[in-house]
Amino acid sequence: MAAFIAENLAPIMFAALVVVLLLGYPVAFALAANGFVFGLIGIELGLLSPNLFQAIPDRIFGVMSNETLLAIPFFTFMGLILERSGMAEDLLDTIGQLFGPIRGGLAYAVIFVGALLAATTGVVAASVISMGLISLPIMLRYGYDRRIAAGTIAASGTLAQIIPPSLVLIVLADQLGRSVGDMYEGALWPGLLLTGLYALFIMGVSIVKPEFVPALPPEARTLRGMKLVARVVTTLIPPLVLIFLVLGTIFIGLATPTEGGAMGAVGAMVLAALNRRLTFRMIVQALEATTRLSAFVVFILIGARVFSLTFYGVDGHLWVEHLLSAIPGGELGFLIVVNILVFFLAFFLDFFELAFIIVPLLAPVADKLGIDLIWFGVLLGVNMQTSFMHPPFGFALFFLRSVAPEKPYRDKVTGLMTAPVTSGQIYMGAVPYVLIQIVMVAIVITFPRLVTHYKDGAVTVDPSTIQINVPMPGDGGGNPFGDAGNPFGAPAAPSFGGAPAPDGAGSGGSSDPGGLPAPSFGAPPPAAPDPAAPGGLPAPSFGAPAPSQP
Repeated sequence: MAAFIAENLAPIMFAALVVVLLLGYPVAFALAANGFVFGLIGIELGLLSPNLFQAIPDRIFGVMSNETLLAIPFFTFMGLILERSGMAEDLLDTIGQLFGPIRGGLAYAVIFVGALLAATTGVVAASVISMGLISLPIMLRYGYDRRIAAGTIAASGTLAQIIPPSLVLIVLADQLGRSVGDMYEGALWPGLLLTGLYALFIMGVSIVKPEFVPALPPEARTLRGMKLVARVVTTLIPPLVLIFLVLGTIFIGLATPTEGGAMGAVGAMVLAALNRRLTFRMIVQALEATTRLSAFVVFILIGARVFSLTFYGVDGHLWVEHLLSAIPGGELGFLIVVNILVFFLAFFLDFFELAFIIVPLLAPVADKLGIDLIWFGVLLGVNMQTSFMHPPFGFALFFLRSVAPEKPYRDKVTGLMTAPVTSGQIYMGAVPYVLIQIVMVAIVITFPRLVTHYKDGAVTVDPSTIQINVPMPGDGGGNPFGDAGNPFGAPAAPSFGGAPAPDGAGSGGSSDPGGLPAPSFGAPPPAAPDPAAPGGLPAPSFGAPAPSQP
């Protein structure tokens, strides 16, 4: 039994984690507990060193000193301030008036505003709740189908998952070891294309079932002509300036994502102050919510570090690599199987859990197969977006359920009784958008250039073409960099108290290598070099008188 456990400790550990998560234990503590328990089992079986857990403090310090994760509280704070500043309400009212005369106009407005909120807040909950409170009563008032209304609001809110500055893209970039700026740039076009697919679906519904998405009646269109144009301009300029302040500076290289998040947080407070809605209470509430979310992320990441320490120690990464490398079909087969796996895991896990548990196991295999990790991360980001949308644990559906009417109510404008929105209608409305997201996954797989365009401006260097040429000395042993010569002239002969050197001794005669005179140690040098001395050099003198010439 012990031998079986020792040979299969990695799959047993992974299966135990899934069971503990399904039992409902908090993710951070489930990860850490699995890491500690199976670490002790591995030490007992002799698979791991008893010093294994001494690495945990260093791992925790690595999490706390990770500057990339600083962007999460900045963008969260920015989104929460904007949520309370009334920007979403102004945008929905203005864009609704702009698209009101056409069928599906309110749905187009919700999708368009959802994309704008995604590009400014990056927080799904803020977008879904804001649009649910503001747009849903108006859509129900003017006869929209409840399934279409609920599904459009929930799906538009989840655009904050994939359109920068998305929090999940920050986490994915950190887990994949890639630049957040590259991840943002790679995700931009898929996010905009997904927005277009949502709008295309509403267009199809307006053609096939026009009664599901009626136009606004004339009496509801209060803005026309230049008043509408002026309202659109004044309403759109602040969020567009904020988008440039955050994303524009990141894309053109003026700021890192963390610095862009900090500027966005300041810009959000400035916008709220200009709208005269910035209060001390609002700031305190936003800081409290930001602290909770940041602590949530850090605790999960610390638990994931403990789990991965043990999992990698028992060669769990090799088990996953062998398992996934054996999938037929190579790169395409790997991508299809991984996306199916992530899609079904998203029924039970949210995107933070998927990013911290699953992505670190998949990334080494993808890298070994030669898959661009930014493309892989954006692909997983689009896929994990469905975790907000499909039952039974779609958080966007829960957010909408919390603000949608559960009982019949009297509309404050028309005075008519309005039927509630049931949970079944919310779930059914989400189904078409989940299918659209699956189609988007297939598009990103088929057309990787949608993501990999981020490399167009980059300077690429092939290491195999790099040559280092170092000049070597010539055959004669000369200086390979040339003879610069002595700028101070030839040095004088050293003297230790004897007679001066004879004329020509320092003139570089051929008898002395290098042209220097023979050293003197206190006796006068001989008149001529000793012919018997080898090489034509004078015999050394140590104080005795030189012999006379025969």
